[in-house]
Amino acid sequence: MKSILVFSLIGILASVSFLEITLAIETEQEPGPPQIPEPSPEPEPIRMPDPGPVPDPFPEESDSEKVKRLTEQNDQLKQQNTNLQSQITSLKNDKLRLQAEISELNDSIENLKEITLEQIRVIMDLVNQLKEITSEKIFSPTIKL
Repeated sequence: MKSILVFSLIGILASVSFLEITLAIETEQEPGPPQIPEPSPEPEPIRMPDPGPVPDPFPEESDSEKVKRLTEQNDQLKQQNTNLQSQITSLKNDKLRLQAEISELNDSIENLKEITLEQIRVIMDLVNQLKEITSEKIFSPTIKL
């Protein structure tokens, strides 16, 4: 029985060592280089369209007509610029006038607030005087009885 046990241990050790050697050989192997793929055919280049002649923007105008037309456009733009500047000036004047009115109205509001507060003070004084008079007239005769 001892001999079977010894032989089985020797067999197990031998199979484990053989397995380790096999695994070590497999892990030490280097992978081969990948295969080079077949080259694909080159696509045909995209051709540029043939440029056509550039049309003249004003085909029927001569140089003097172009200068005349551009001068007229320039005069129109100058007139528009002058009109816009006058509008800006009038708007600024309106703004200043409205700011002055706002300032006057704010002053009027402040004056009205002061007047209202003064009227409230006068009314409170009158209410206090009325309380004193009513308390004298109501409570004085009852105390004298």
